[in-house]
Amino acid sequence: MDGKTRSNLHAGLKVSIELKADQRTGKRTEGIVKDLLTNSPTHPHGIKVRLESGQVGRVQEILD
Repeated sequence: MDGKTRSNLHAGLKVSIELKADQRTGKRTEGIVKDLLTNSPTHPHGIKVRLESGQVGRVQEILD
């Protein structure tokens, strides 16, 4: 599943996100979702989330 639809995501899911600083490189960071930050039902670049580690980025892939 991709991370462009908010209804696919919830706290506790393991995801791969792209941090703002890594947008040009495409480097991804894995972690567990703590909060959903995007309120709209979909977003073309991925739903923005906060990981339990405190990092914020857009979901590129759901790993669970």
